[in-house]
Amino acid sequence: MRTILFIIRKEFVQIFRHRVMLPLIFMMPIIQLIILAHAADYEVRNINLFIVDHDLSQYSSRLVGKFQASAHFNVVGSAFSSKTAFDEIQQGDADLFLEIPADFQRKLLRDNGAGLQLSVDAVNGVKAGLANAYATAIIQDFNEEIRTEALGPGAGKLPLSIASSNWFNPELNYFTFMVPGILVLLVTLVGMFLSGMNIVKEKEIGTIEQINVTPIRKYQFIIGKLLPFWVIANMELAFGLLVGWLIFDIPFVGSLWLVFGFAALYLLVVLGMGLFISTVTETQQQAMFIAWFFLIIFILMSGLFTPIESMPPWAQHITRFNPVAYFVEVMRMVLLKGSGLMDIKRHILVMLGYAMAVNGLAVWNYRKRS
Repeated sequence: MRTILFIIRKEFVQIFRHRVMLPLIFMMPIIQLIILAHAADYEVRNINLFIVDHDLSQYSSRLVGKFQASAHFNVVGSAFSSKTAFDEIQQGDADLFLEIPADFQRKLLRDNGAGLQLSVDAVNGVKAGLANAYATAIIQDFNEEIRTEALGPGAGKLPLSIASSNWFNPELNYFTFMVPGILVLLVTLVGMFLSGMNIVKEKEIGTIEQINVTPIRKYQFIIGKLLPFWVIANMELAFGLLVGWLIFDIPFVGSLWLVFGFAALYLLVVLGMGLFISTVTETQQQAMFIAWFFLIIFILMSGLFTPIESMPPWAQHITRFNPVAYFVEVMRMVLLKGSGLMDIKRHILVMLGYAMAVNGLAVWNYRKRS
């Protein structure tokens, strides 16, 4: 135990002496949290709308006015030709255009119905779907107003009344959804990158051979090397949660002890991956590229940006082996839903098995190569 403490002390001294590593560990993750939380926004605003109004009637002007009053749309121009509107989309100046036929108001008053054409640039499928949904909602609202005016109060309403209730995120605030997941990403980056490159650094400067011939045992060396980054990553998580609470008003419905308990187990997995990478690489550059290769896959398939349920079945099966996905889900379950120990029992068991397998393989490979 005394030997491990000496190694830990040496590692902390080296970390705090390193002028480049220190801001990377403590400052960059917090800056990234603030930037990514604002950048990774699922809400689509400032949708550029082009109007093609062949009718120029009172009703068509009212419909255009509803789009102009919306916070989601910017009316960027109007014309009498659909070809002009198509050219605007082709050039990227408009995201969609609304074409109102020449007999729009007359058909509404005489036939109690009229058609509209909504053409959307669908290169970005997510943006196109949301833009279409926003526009459809505005048109439906306009339709109900017209029916109410024509047939009397209550005529525009549907016979069924629907009352919705948003649980766990009542205001549908995307910060509440994204910040816990981004925290997982930052903790993972700190744990895997730094642990992997730290041991490889000993190889590069040639001190690994000197350490191997000392009375220090392998488990003492590994624990002494990895434990400082385990502590630092937990500190990053604590500070990130504090920033999330102060800046983004993230609710802490569940137990923070449960969050840190799972994080402690999760970091054993991440540090074990970093250790394994360090055993199969000879330079810090190699370790960084290999770690980044796995991190890209873990992050994109973690459910952080896209729901796992929306992935194809084969991708969902692969995600079962993704530790980042489990931690993202646990963070959201505990912080937002107030889930307890029994609710995340499966996640804990998976992480425990993952930690034993990864660290066992890393230690075995390290012994073999040393």
